[in-house]
Amino acid sequence: MESRNIRLAVIPGDGIGTEVVAEGLKVLEAVGTKIDATHYDLGAARYHRTGETLPDSVLEELRGYDAILLGAVGDPSVPPGVLERDLLLKIRFAFDHYVNLRPVKLFPGVETPLADTPAEDIDMVVIREGTEGLYAGTGGTMRRGTAYEIATQESLNTAHGVERVVRYAFEKARSRPRKKLTLVHKTNVLTFAGDLWQRTVNRVAEEYADVTTDYSHVDAASMFFVTQPERFDVVVTDNLFGDIITDLGAAIAGGIGLAASGNINPEGTAPSMFEPVHGSAPDIAGQGKADPTATILSVAMMLDHLGLRDEAAKVEQAVADDIVERLAGWSSRSTREIGDDITERVSS
Repeated sequence: MESRNIRLAVIPGDGIGTEVVAEGLKVLEAVGTKIDATHYDLGAARYHRTGETLPDSVLEELRGYDAILLGAVGDPSVPPGVLERDLLLKIRFAFDHYVNLRPVKLFPGVETPLADTPAEDIDMVVIREGTEGLYAGTGGTMRRGTAYEIATQESLNTAHGVERVVRYAFEKARSRPRKKLTLVHKTNVLTFAGDLWQRTVNRVAEEYADVTTDYSHVDAASMFFVTQPERFDVVVTDNLFGDIITDLGAAIAGGIGLAASGNINPEGTAPSMFEPVHGSAPDIAGQGKADPTATILSVAMMLDHLGLRDEAAKVEQAVADDIVERLAGWSSRSTREIGDDITERVSS
């Protein structure tokens, strides 16, 4: 495939974000893709320096890129929720990232807390709705700080929003060998939202006769992730449940150091954003201890999303081969050394 030029917005962010992004970009360049990257100073440092998180003018600049690569955002010196709400969620909602895509795949040689589980039994994709649910920001408080305080947080679910993410999930299931889709929700208690999700899955399923459908309550799914991960192929779920079970998925697939994610605008009306699942880890920042593998896998997801599937597969294979080598005593490598080794595999 002829290489295309990718206009990439890079947000290294805070803590180890700058370190892991540097290695991700190194691998991206090695794969032979032409990159026109622009770095953006967004995160805790900018907040302290200017009081800004994401100015509207910068948001509009980001809209003009093909994709966004994010390192990590967060710092204990910033009040909780400020960067998450006014930077990350602002981008997701403004760019209609209604699909949060989280692969859960156990690479051969990676240790999992699930003893004696074959690697092939842990290979699923979780598709989390990204713009509705409890994260839509609807709610409020009365009598705050008093003994009579009232706090509400409403879960917003629209027919349009549910159907589009369900259709994306069916298409993803159709593209995979097992062709199975599982809805995870809590329909027995959340009878209004759960009913909308279940009816939508049932209706759309009529158009996908080749895809097998299943349902699991979220509490049961959490148990099955640990006891029977082979039950799952493609999982579709709402914003909150997806946030929780994908961290569980990361744990059974070797930890957040290997967990990649994409915030996807499937229609391409705005750039999608790719990031490792882990946080900024300020306690180890600047020490070269951070594993850049999740960021490199996020780069592979970005390449696949942009239609560069051969390049994406090459990066993922380089990661898989590198992980096997870790069993031979390479686990003490620095952030840069891991990046160099994976880059060399991609280049060869």
